[in-house]
Amino acid sequence: MLNKFPLWKNLMVFAIILIGFFYAVPNLYGEDPALQVSGTNGNPVTAEVAGEVENLLKSKNINGVPELDDQGQLLIRFTNTDDQIMAKDLVQDYLGERYITALNLAPATPAFMRALGMHPLKLGLDLRGGVHFLMEVDMDEAMKKMREQLVSDLRNELRENNLRLAGARADGDDVLITFRDAQTRDDALALLKKTHRDFIFTDSEQGDRYFIRAALTQARLSQIRTSAVDQNINILRNRVNELGVAEPLIQRQGAERVVVELPGVQDTARAKEILGATATLEFRLVDSNADINAALNGRVPPNDELHYDKNGYPVILEKRIILTGDHIVDASSSTDENGRPQVNISLDSRGGSIMSQFTKDNVGKAMATNFIEFKVEENDDPNAPKIGQPGYKPKFKKVEQVINVATIQSRLGSNFRITGIDSSREAHNLALLLRAGALIAPIQIVEERTIGPSLGQENIDNSLKAMLYGFTALGLFMIIYYKAFGFIANLALFFDLVLVVGVMSMIPGATMTLPGMAGIVLTIGMAVDANVLVYERIREELRMGRPVQLAIHEGYARAFATIADSNITSFITAFILFMVGTGAVKGFALVLMIGLATSMFTTVTACRAVVNIIWGGRQNLKTLSI
Repeated sequence: MLNKFPLWKNLMVFAIILIGFFYAVPNLYGEDPALQVSGTNGNPVTAEVAGEVENLLKSKNINGVPELDDQGQLLIRFTNTDDQIMAKDLVQDYLGERYITALNLAPATPAFMRALGMHPLKLGLDLRGGVHFLMEVDMDEAMKKMREQLVSDLRNELRENNLRLAGARADGDDVLITFRDAQTRDDALALLKKTHRDFIFTDSEQGDRYFIRAALTQARLSQIRTSAVDQNINILRNRVNELGVAEPLIQRQGAERVVVELPGVQDTARAKEILGATATLEFRLVDSNADINAALNGRVPPNDELHYDKNGYPVILEKRIILTGDHIVDASSSTDENGRPQVNISLDSRGGSIMSQFTKDNVGKAMATNFIEFKVEENDDPNAPKIGQPGYKPKFKKVEQVINVATIQSRLGSNFRITGIDSSREAHNLALLLRAGALIAPIQIVEERTIGPSLGQENIDNSLKAMLYGFTALGLFMIIYYKAFGFIANLALFFDLVLVVGVMSMIPGATMTLPGMAGIVLTIGMAVDANVLVYERIREELRMGRPVQLAIHEGYARAFATIADSNITSFITAFILFMVGTGAVKGFALVLMIGLATSMFTTVTACRAVVNIIWGGRQNLKTLSI
C-alpha cells in the first residue's frame, strides 16, 4: 500500500498554513510611539486640521507621520517617545478643547498590509503597558437613588389615577404611602397590586392615618444591584471611547467592583479624571415665593430644599425633579452669541416630551439646573484601611451646585442650552460627562497600577526567550531521538506556533496576555506529545515486522483515538475556563483552545502530509529514519 493524500487535501493543508503565515507576519513589525487626535462631540478631524497639525510639527522640527482614517481620527507616528511627548503638548495647546489628544502606541504594520486586513496581535496590559484601575460602586447611594425614584414614580402614578395621598417617603428599602381615608387607601392598594408585580404590599392604619407599605422582593433588590453595576460598566465604556483608547478591558469583579484596563495609555491623569467623575444634572423649579432668610435659619418649606449656586448665594428649589441627566442623549460645548461658554443639550423622546409639557405649563417661572457630583471623603480614623488595603470602603459626599437659573420664556423641546458656565474647559468636561452618561452610582478608584511600556516589552522579551529555549530543547531532543521524523515534528511545531499567532490576530477583540503566552508554551508541549504517540506507534509496528508503508498508516490511524481523546478533554476544560473565568484566566483559556485545535491539525494532517510526500510514494521502502 502507498500513503498518499489526494491533491485537494495537500492543497488545503498548504493553503491553511499560508493563511496562518499571512496573518502572523504583521506581528514582526512592532509598534510606533503615536499621538491620537479625535474630535469631541463625535466631530471628525478634517483634512485641513490635519494639515495644520503637520505644519505645526514641521515648524518645531518634530518628525511625525500623520495618517487620517475614514472615521475622522488623526494618528501621528513618531520614531521616539521624546518627539511623541513634545508633540502632545504642542498639539493639545494648538487645538484646545475642540479635540481630544491622547498618547498611544500604533502598530508599525505597512499600509498595504493594513489595507488587506492584516493586523498584529492585540496585546494586553501586562505586555503593552498601560494603566489598571479597580473601581468600587457605592451601592448604598445606588439604592438610595432607587428608593427616591420609586417614591416619585408611585406618587405620580397615584395622582394620575386621581387617588389623593397625604404623603410618600422611603422607609429603609420600602416605600411608605400615607392616606387620609381607608377607601382611597384600598383603591390605591388594588391599583398598585395590579400594576407592580415586584412589590409586596401590606396595609395598616394608625389613628386617622392609613398606610400602604411597598416592599421590593429580594429577587428584585438583587436585580437592581446587579443592574447598577452593569449600567456603570456601559457608561465607563462610553467614557473610555471618549478617551480614544484601543482594546480596553472593562469587566465586573465581584458584586460591587469593576476592573478597567487601558493598554497603551500613558496619560493616566486624564483617564482618572474622566473615569472617576460622577456627574449628572437635575432640572427643578425655583420657589420664588419662599423666604430666603427663613430658609437660612432652618425654616425651609416642606416641599422645598435649600441649595447654593457657584458664588455661594442661596437658592430655594422645589423637591420635585422635572428631569434628570438620564434622558440626555447628546451634549456639546460651544459659545453663545456673546462668546460665553455654554453646553447644548439634546434629550431622548421621553425626556423631550416631559420637558415640553412642563415648560408649556410653567412659562414665566424660573427653572434651575442643579449639577450633582460625588466626591470621596477623607476618613479621619487613623486606623481605618487605606486605598488598596483589605476592608477599604470609600465614603462618598454628595456635592450639589446650582449652575444656572433661567426664566422659562417659551415652551422647550428636546434641544436647549445651559449657560452660566465659567470656562470653556468646564463646559467641555461637563458636556463629555453628560454625553458619556451619568454614572448610576458613585464609583471610586480603590486600586491603581501603572505598567510602563518598557516593563511590558520586558515581559514580551522574557516570554519569547522562554518559548525559544523550550522550542530549541524540544527540537534537539526530537531530532536526536527520532532523526528525520523528529525534524518533521519540529516543522509541525513551527506551523502550530504560526497558526496560533495568525488565528489570534484574526479574531476581533482577542487579546494576548502573559498567561496567553504561557498557553502557547503549553500548546507546544502538548503538540510534541501527539507526535511522540504517533512515532512510538510506528516504531512498534516496525518491530512487529510490518511493512514500512503499513507501519506509517497504522501508526497514525491507531494513535489518532488517543490524541483526539486527550485534546478533546483538554479543550472541554479550556472551554469551561473561558466561560466562567475572567481576565488572565479567560485569555489563557482562549489561547489554549486555539492551540489545541491547531496542534490537532498540524500533527494529524499537516505532519502526515509531509510524511506522505517524502516517504508515502516509495513502494519498496525498507527502512525509516525514525
